[in-house]
Amino acid sequence: MEKIKLIWDFRSADALKIAEHHVKHINEFLKKESHTKEETGISPISEMYCTAFLITTKDKMVFFRDKLKPHRGEII
Repeated sequence: MEKIKLIWDFRSADALKIAEHHVKHINEFLKKESHTKEETGISPISEMYCTAFLITTKDKMVFFRDKLKPHRGEII
């Protein structure tokens, strides 16, 4: 099954902290909606740039995109 990575970009001196906090909210949403098999995490790019992500299947992508409003997505 094709996987989609939904991504939120954070750029600031506090990017890492903001991304970590954002992932907490994503995980709370997943638990509330009973979607516990999705993978979440953060990817530090530099001191001033970090991403938070959610990996899901293509068939669930529209649901998560519409509810969580990621900045972008990519096929993985």
